Amino acid sequence: MLEKMFHLKENNTSIKTEVIGGITTFMTMAYILAVNPSLLSAAGMDSTAVLIATCLASFIGTLAMALLANYPFALAPGMGLNAYFAFTVCGNMGYSWKVALMAVLIEGIIFIVLSLTNVREAIFNAIPFTLKKGVSAGIGLFIAFIGLQGADLVVNDESTLLTYVRFTKNWHTEGICALLALIGLILTAVLYIKKVKGAILIGILATWILGMLCQVTGIYHVDVDAGFYSLYPTFALTDFTAIGKTFGQCFKADFHGVGVLNFIVVLLSFLFVDMFDTLGTLIGVSDKAGFLNSEGKLPRVKQALLADAVATTAGAVLGTSTTTTFVESSAGVGEGARTGLASIVTGFLFLIAILFAPIFTAIPGFATAPALIFVGFLMVSAIVKIDFNDLTEAIPAYLCLIAMPLMYSIAEGIAIGVISYVIINLICGKAKKITPLMYVLAVLFICKYIFL
Repeated sequence: MLEKMFHLKENNTSIKTEVIGGITTFMTMAYILAVNPSLLSAAGMDSTAVLIATCLASFIGTLAMALLANYPFALAPGMGLNAYFAFTVCGNMGYSWKVALMAVLIEGIIFIVLSLTNVREAIFNAIPFTLKKGVSAGIGLFIAFIGLQGADLVVNDESTLLTYVRFTKNWHTEGICALLALIGLILTAVLYIKKVKGAILIGILATWILGMLCQVTGIYHVDVDAGFYSLYPTFALTDFTAIGKTFGQCFKADFHGVGVLNFIVVLLSFLFVDMFDTLGTLIGVSDKAGFLNSEGKLPRVKQALLADAVATTAGAVLGTSTTTTFVESSAGVGEGARTGLASIVTGFLFLIAILFAPIFTAIPGFATAPALIFVGFLMVSAIVKIDFNDLTEAIPAYLCLIAMPLMYSIAEGIAIGVISYVIINLICGKAKKITPLMYVLAVLFICKYIFL
């Protein structure tokens, strides 16, 4: 039955590989179970309710991706979008979280319409092949950067913005975490080179176990105020009744004092970031998995985009910020996952996480960081497919890939890439290779920087 549903042989994979890939993706994404409730609770939402909504929205979206598109892509409430939800819309603008959820719901419905009418598919296909390689490589740098931060290997610095961690300065917290991440990275690389199945997953678990050993021996110190929690999982059950505090609350939004223009700005911001984060993730992960055809197009892209739109809509009703395709799916792809069976595994792990969320939220950032850093290496290899002899192709791709980590946004990287591609080729007399939709995208991106 699984063969008939997911075409495992056709995709040169097996049940074992897909299961390992699905677990690996979940392990690298599990941090969202702790981070999303923490962020949205700052907007006045109940953290337990948000946790349940996060799990359910991730389950629904990932399952939809598996059944509609048969791709190993997992979905969850997106980072960045949840911060914008909590601190900008509900914080700086002062709107209630119910109004913000309504904006997310409308955005999801718009995406469903755009997905069914081929608009999002057309945008995906309009992005030039070389630029897609730049997107893939840029995402590689981006998730590696996220991993370096999660491991505390890269830290804030007043004089240089960023610097490497001083291992001995806070040895029992930052220092040991950074060292364990380096050990995990070397272990993951060696296992991968030796073609050990599940190398990335083994790296995560081994690093976590080493961390727990460090805690029991007193090398690692728990410092909750500084963000260093116990590495041991707890076995408390979740209060299921809490979901009633967020479920369907978007329909109870009070728009008194909310200007129509301001609401449209919020809606467009959610819409813009979600659309191009999703497109960028699909491009990057699909390129690594070998899903893109010779023209740079993704088969069944409409179904993949529809699954993403359904997840956003369902998430808003359940009570969470925009649900989107996660770049951490590349970790599962790195393990060999190639079908929706991996997504089924990831989705059900999110469902199980409702029962045992404290276990999964105990997975420390330094344990998943080696996976992200290593997968970043796997994805950045797409750079060799960029034609550096044609500078009108190479320079926009370069600007795209360098913007993603430095601007901390996949969407911004795509925007810079599209704008530079159109302007450079137009000035250099190569306007014929610019499609009409690329002109439209470039103008929209420029307007976004001016008005949003």
